[in-house]
Amino acid sequence: QVQLVESGGGLVQAGGSLRLSCAASGRTSSSFTMGWFRQDPGKEREFVAAIRWSRGNTYYSDSVKGRFTISRDNAKNTGYLEMNSLKPKDTAVYYCAATNSPNFLSGISRPLSRYECNYWGPGTQVTVSS
Repeated sequence: QVQLVESGGGLVQAGGSLRLSCAASGRTSSSFTMGWFRQDPGKEREFVAAIRWSRGNTYYSDSVKGRFTISRDNAKNTGYLEMNSLKPKDTAVYYCAATNSPNFLSGISRPLSRYECNYWGPGTQVTVSS
C-alpha cells in the first residue's frame, strides 16, 4: 500500500505561482510513477503531469506544458508540482496519484490515465483569481 498526502494549495492571483507537495509513504516498486490530476466541479478529472520516480522522466499535458514543472525528492519521498504563470482556468482541486504499474518501466511517453492509478491523495484546492 502507498499513502499520499498533498499540501500547498491556496488562493493566488493570475500570473502568480504555487508549489504543491505530495508526501508518499509505503511500498513502492522500481516502476513507481507519480502523477498530478485536477478536477473542477462537474468536469472530468484531468491529467496534468507525471514523473517516473526512479529515472525522473516526465510528461505534461499540453495545457500546462511550459508553465508547470513536476519533480521529486527521493530522500524526502516527496513529489512536487511547481505551478507558474497561473491562470483562472487552472482553478481546481489538485490530486496526487501514483501507480506501481510496470507500464512505465521504460519511461513515460503518454499521459497517465486515472484508471492506472491505484493510490490517491485527498486533494488540495487551488484557486486562481483574475
